[in-house]
Amino acid sequence: MKSQDAAVWSAIEAERVRQEAQLELIASENHASREVIAAMGTVLTNKYAEGYPGRRYYGGCEHVDTIEDLARARAKALFGCTHANVQPHSGTQANIAALMALLQPRDTILAMSLDHGGHLSHGHPKNFSGLFYAIHSYGVEKGTERIDMDRVREKALLVRPKLLLAGASAYSRTLDFPAFAAIAQETGAKLLVDMAHIAGLVAAKVHPTPVGHADIVTLTTHKTLRGPRGGMVLCGADTIKQVNSTVFPGGQGGPLMHVIAAKAVALREAATPEFAVYQRRVVENAKALAETLTARGLRIVSGGTDNHLMLVDVGASGLSGKQAEDVLHAVDLTCNKNLIPYDQRPPMEASGIRLGTAAVTTRGLGVGEVRRMGEWIAEVLSHPGDEAVARRVRSNVAEMTRAFPIYGDAARVVHA
Repeated sequence: MKSQDAAVWSAIEAERVRQEAQLELIASENHASREVIAAMGTVLTNKYAEGYPGRRYYGGCEHVDTIEDLARARAKALFGCTHANVQPHSGTQANIAALMALLQPRDTILAMSLDHGGHLSHGHPKNFSGLFYAIHSYGVEKGTERIDMDRVREKALLVRPKLLLAGASAYSRTLDFPAFAAIAQETGAKLLVDMAHIAGLVAAKVHPTPVGHADIVTLTTHKTLRGPRGGMVLCGADTIKQVNSTVFPGGQGGPLMHVIAAKAVALREAATPEFAVYQRRVVENAKALAETLTARGLRIVSGGTDNHLMLVDVGASGLSGKQAEDVLHAVDLTCNKNLIPYDQRPPMEASGIRLGTAAVTTRGLGVGEVRRMGEWIAEVLSHPGDEAVARRVRSNVAEMTRAFPIYGDAARVVHA
């Protein structure tokens, strides 16, 4: 693409090159398809469409109505729900809408602690959720580093929350949605499930679904679902009116119709047999990575993984999570520092790193390549100051990224 704005397009091209040259292990990132990306770069970005199909505040919405109806229908078919709102700009805004639909300000929420794998929008004191609601938390057990549903039940009976929130951003085990639903019913709470991280696994039936157990389910479309950056709300007939009004006008204005088009494309892709195969490979690769790191002496929180991610305790290696993130980034292995349960370090240092296999599986890596990558990770973490090791691993990573391109040179940006 030729442009007068060389500064912007140069930075875009540099980011494309970075993505091609690095193996992406951040569990909340993925590589969207060319068609998803193309949909976002269309004239739909010009259209204001406040409201919903058939009930817009602006004229000229007949074609964007078609697109939003397609996205909603595909979401309902994919996840087996009766209603869907595809307008939230992000997972956090989907959670804003869900909480506003189910609660009044200062109502009590019981959610997973951020320190144990929860999310900012589940009650962090500086987030809207922590500012507007009374937050209580449950976590994982010290011995197993897993959620004990009996303990969650005890806490819920003590707190008597108006809402029980299930879902996490750094929990590697299968979530027991029927048990959460039973606790919510026993305590008179509503159940909200945030399946942002596992939405793609749920779509492919690799992880149990919360639909049918939760009053409302929220998700993001850009993690394992492999779509554009955005959010979504799934619910039933009893809550869709409240959800619609808390998305618009409650939490945001006009929808991003170019992004909704990309969501529709991603939902179509997620309904294919190929996508189900992909998700099974994501889980297989995660298990292989966890096993490889364990064999090299690194401790995986909770002893392993059932999904696409894992937390690695790097504290025993004498590193902070921040240091581990930096030394891996220096050899083109991208990950993020992360608190581990009962962490003694502050969040910006942390004692762990979070690794995910969705993005590397998208670019074609299989179990063999992932095991090799695990060896490289362990080698770098055990020799953090050794430039010879770093140089050798960096070369190995470069060879692998060239063998498994994401988009290739066809995606190169050409600017004036």
